[in-house]
Amino acid sequence: MTEPEIVHFLQPGPKNTEEVLRLAKKRAEELGIRSIIVATTRGRTGASAAEFFPGYRVIVVSHSSGFHHPDEQELTEEYRTAIESQGGVILTTTHALGGVGRAVRRKLGTYQMEELVAYTLRILGQGMKVVCEIAVMAADAGLVRTDEDAIVIAGTGRGADTAVVLRPVNAQDFFDLRIKEILCRPRLRSAAEAKAAASLAAQA
Repeated sequence: MTEPEIVHFLQPGPKNTEEVLRLAKKRAEELGIRSIIVATTRGRTGASAAEFFPGYRVIVVSHSSGFHHPDEQELTEEYRTAIESQGGVILTTTHALGGVGRAVRRKLGTYQMEELVAYTLRILGQGMKVVCEIAVMAADAGLVRTDEDAIVIAGTGRGADTAVVLRPVNAQDFFDLRIKEILCRPRLRSAAEAKAAASLAAQA
């Protein structure tokens, strides 16, 4: 077994997706990992992963229905068909770090534990929060085992820019979750840099 290489992308976002998949597959082969969990919104990243990992168990985790608008499911039928035709399994369920806790914030204006955990994980980047969250969701759905490692892939907004090796756990055992290896992630901007970039984008 070789020592893992950690790649830091200069910018977050979908342009890193192909390299993320390559790094993830390389490490999966080295470690003999067969379960790949990947976050997707409209489905493009999930379809790419399902195609890239033939013969693996690929679990594609979508946004819950109604995430942005009532009764809306963002995963398109085109990509759903592409994922399933490649043997991928799609999971759509309540977000482990949202759900009822988010309802309390929206209705009563106070944060609950799930979202505090989410904000803490985002210190390491949006993708690092999501890999933890979707691993728990897949374990709770019985789609991955909690006694075997998985490679989990997520991103910042669209696409993929983060991949880790971790041991999934059920939500009730969340604090036993262990990220064993970070394969890649974006180099994060400081808060001031992010604010300046957002201001420039708004003026463009």
